[in-house]
Amino acid sequence: MPTTPPSALTGHNLTLTDIVSVARARPDAARPVLAPAAAEKMAASVALKEDWLARGIPLYGITTGFGDSVAHQISADRAAALQRNLVTYHLNGTGPIAAPEVARAVQLIRANCLGRGPSAIRPAVVDTLLRHLAADILPLIPERGSLGASGDLVPLCYLAHALLGEGEVLHRGRVRPAAEALAEEGIEPVVLCAKEGLALINGTAFTSAFAVLAAHDAAELAAAADIATALAVEALHGNASHFHPFLHRQKPHGGQLTSAAAIRALLDGSELATDYRGILDRQERLGERGFLTHEHRIQDPYSLRCAPHVTGVLRDTLDWVRPWLETEVNSSTDNPLFDTEEGVLHHGGNFYAGHVGQAMDSLKTAVANTADLLDRQLALVVDPRYSRGLPPNLIAPAADTDAHAGLHHGFKGMQIAASALTAEALKTAAPASLFSRSTEAHNQDKVSMGTIAARDARTVVELARDVTTIHLLAVAQAVELRGLRRASPTLQKVHGLIREHAPFTDRDRRMDGDIAAVAGLVRDGSLRRAAGLPEPFAAR
Repeated sequence: MPTTPPSALTGHNLTLTDIVSVARARPDAARPVLAPAAAEKMAASVALKEDWLARGIPLYGITTGFGDSVAHQISADRAAALQRNLVTYHLNGTGPIAAPEVARAVQLIRANCLGRGPSAIRPAVVDTLLRHLAADILPLIPERGSLGASGDLVPLCYLAHALLGEGEVLHRGRVRPAAEALAEEGIEPVVLCAKEGLALINGTAFTSAFAVLAAHDAAELAAAADIATALAVEALHGNASHFHPFLHRQKPHGGQLTSAAAIRALLDGSELATDYRGILDRQERLGERGFLTHEHRIQDPYSLRCAPHVTGVLRDTLDWVRPWLETEVNSSTDNPLFDTEEGVLHHGGNFYAGHVGQAMDSLKTAVANTADLLDRQLALVVDPRYSRGLPPNLIAPAADTDAHAGLHHGFKGMQIAASALTAEALKTAAPASLFSRSTEAHNQDKVSMGTIAARDARTVVELARDVTTIHLLAVAQAVELRGLRRASPTLQKVHGLIREHAPFTDRDRRMDGDIAAVAGLVRDGSLRRAAGLPEPFAAR
């Protein structure tokens, strides 16, 4: 994983790779700063805000109450206290605390969005936020409580609370009072001015953080699924002609073409896979007979034959998810916004995470379908009725006189686990964005549910990665039973990497450690690199 963050945030130049790099890098490697030009734009909108404050007119969330309380106006001298109350009354999140990588992504995305300029927040506040990130002072953010509209109000209040030096934070891996962590790092707590609490919490950074990490991991999963499919073709003496370029040029979806080409390249040099001509050469001819049953079918089941049509959908979904997310993390997502060129402010709804919600609902469907594809391939590999000569459940052969003969069950339990994980992924793939709820006295009467969709996408990717991992362990076993030296040179390398972390299963044993180890190879890209496949989101 690259560890070089963007050198200067402008609100326009942050990439998904930047975010993942900062979120998952060593804490001392994450040192993005605010670009001078961004600071100038921010200062200009602050000055415009002060000018409008002096007019004594209602300014939403600055000299008015929030949401349905917009009709309540306060004097300008009370505006700062209003911002502190805004942060305080939203500290009601529930559920598990978001992972440190999510918290880092939130900090970076929120800093970048505010760096665009129109949010009327002082550059010093964003500088302080970036100092928190550099010092690995992370807000403890409960995962539940955001509707993905009016921004991630509840989750982002925990970020703002940490900037105030209040509550608890995770500091270099240890939970401790925020005030102590800030004092140790020499960071002064923020004192909010008018609009600044709203600027911090009225955004989509929490939703986007989950979405960016899920999209990145789903891209690694697409590559792993193609590798797993190629190994399954070898394990089942499958027909590599199903991936011939002529076929896929006749239905030239970009992702389908990419997956078919990847599987084809992975199988290059394989003596375990066959092709249409090879099948015909081995078959008895019909001759003058009216009927003949062949031992080897000329077409494989759909889970092999149609694999590029499934993983290709995932790849193509990622192709449009990426620009949507990159637009979101380089946007001003709070309200109101100040136009310094025209000298006016505008009230709107850029906090609505509809694009992220739609993207994540689509992504998790494509990922869950990929998990289901691999679960169906696994079912063929472990079942002697369909595996073309492999032992039941891939049990290592043993002589009848062996004292352990009949005692072992191979991958029986692993298939059960894969089925359960797949079922959960399919269930969790239900679209969250359809479940809008009217709330807050019908002011927030249509909401995106983007945060829930993004969290679900994270979960579906994790489940699908475990299904993929169990599949990889099974087909590594199957190829070894077939004769590893007959596998393609590339897949022998992949097999070797798997065997460095998970041994051949010659008898019943605990295998959760194998799953965790190989899942790590999928997540961090090691498996993809061993197969010689390109980086996630690489241009086709």
